[in-house]
Amino acid sequence: MALQSKREELETAWRALADYRSDEGWSTILIATCRSCRLLAGRHFPGNEEALLVGFASIRIPPTEQLPQGVGFQVSKIELGVDGLGYSWIALCRQRAGNPDFFAMMADDIVVTLEKQPMNDDVRLFNIFISRIKAWQDFMRKGGGDILSPEAEIGLFGELIFLHKLLDSGLLAEFVVDSWQGPLDGIHDFVFGTGAIEVKSTVSPHGFPAKVASLDQLDDSLIRPLFLAAIRLELNPMGKTLPILIRETRDLLKSNLIALACLDSRLLHAGYFDAFADRYTRRFLQIGCRIMVVNDDFPRLTRANVALAIRNARYDLDLDLISLGDVEIIEVVKQLGIV
Repeated sequence: MALQSKREELETAWRALADYRSDEGWSTILIATCRSCRLLAGRHFPGNEEALLVGFASIRIPPTEQLPQGVGFQVSKIELGVDGLGYSWIALCRQRAGNPDFFAMMADDIVVTLEKQPMNDDVRLFNIFISRIKAWQDFMRKGGGDILSPEAEIGLFGELIFLHKLLDSGLLAEFVVDSWQGPLDGIHDFVFGTGAIEVKSTVSPHGFPAKVASLDQLDDSLIRPLFLAAIRLELNPMGKTLPILIRETRDLLKSNLIALACLDSRLLHAGYFDAFADRYTRRFLQIGCRIMVVNDDFPRLTRANVALAIRNARYDLDLDLISLGDVEIIEVVKQLGIV
């Protein structure tokens, strides 16, 4: 008999628990033991909604009002009674209006993420659990259940290409992935201390159109040094799909499970979910990359050079028309002070 996936195991447990009791309280089935924590499939009666319960052996869980909440699910600190002795428990529970399929995907993803962690450290496991919940919050806020827009797909592909370049420069994997702030709606895509790198990507064969999101994005008075990396792609059957590039990135990080967990969280924040990988069919080939220093010679709009009445602006640049000299990646990391 084939082994069940974690999602199948969760759904089997939830079905078994569906009619288990009629009084108020929790009914649970053990799903996994991960280092110092325990994971249970559960249902809370009388509501009877599905839940994933995680017990931590040596931490104090914050009050429910300090825990992340999302559309379709609720996170709460709970008391499990005799069955939960020795652990502090937190419940991820589907709300009545929540989609059962998405909740099952979410619970499966969290179980697998926690099981992959090598450490016996409750604090770190709890932080990974919470960060994964927040990633799902963001995923659902960005319309989870659909694939990325064509523009967002190109943007994510370009950011991953540049992440590879940073890894190839010799930087530590955990440090590089943690610096990737684009999926977290950061002003800049990569942030290193007081410096940053903004990544723009295009498949346009004519010019290099780049959208600048705000007056702050290319303002080096706010963060310095500031670089702009321009990744030129073309649609090419010899290229890679986004899921292929993601798989290659995971392979690069497979020996560092902390960096890998951070990468997976960032991808979810970006709106990418593996269940929809087969719907990304476009193949991209990188045909160019230039990195420029953003300084007084770089054409841009900032708060210092527009009228005071202009509170914000989004605008387009053609990066092909900027004739500043390019900077090599090694020089970039030196100027950022991270080598």
